Amino acid sequence: MTVLILGLIIFLGVHSLSIFAEPWRDRMVTRLGEGPFKGLYSLVALVGLVMVIWGYGLARLEPSVLYTPPMWLRHLAMVLLIPVFPLLFATYLPGRIQRATKHPMLIAVKLWALAHLLANGMLADVLLFGGFLVWAVADRISLKRRVPRDKPELPHKSMNDIVAIAGGLVVYALFVVWLHQALIGVAPVAM
Repeated sequence: MTVLILGLIIFLGVHSLSIFAEPWRDRMVTRLGEGPFKGLYSLVALVGLVMVIWGYGLARLEPSVLYTPPMWLRHLAMVLLIPVFPLLFATYLPGRIQRATKHPMLIAVKLWALAHLLANGMLADVLLFGGFLVWAVADRISLKRRVPRDKPELPHKSMNDIVAIAGGLVVYALFVVWLHQALIGVAPVAM
């Protein structure tokens, strides 16, 4: 469990710099330069992500049950997960979805985390998905108070929404049918 917790602290910690230490983050960008800062940021995030994946796998070997969700919550979780990939795609494909949701990736993370908390009741699940849910809520609140940064993005097009929805639903279907089992080792639905 220690590796999972340290991984979450590192991964979510580096992703929380703008939430809790934006002036420090801005000073580091100025001091190091944007490219080197992003490289260091990415390296730290990658180390945290690897630790989260490894730690979660280790924690699953010795499960500690906190609660046992009823079966109907698994069905609700599957429904909540439907918009997750379209929202992730919409993050990078500006259109009406991005404009309406403002921060589609944060909504996707919140839905992903909530759905997994509804379907899983092990301590490792609560730490992993609960940590991401708390982070996404804190980041969304923080974004309301922060000055937006300029970022390069593709032109806004209505076709982007179609691509986001179609691509997202295809990836969702692939996860349900095959990828979740292949990557995580758990089949979300019995085939």
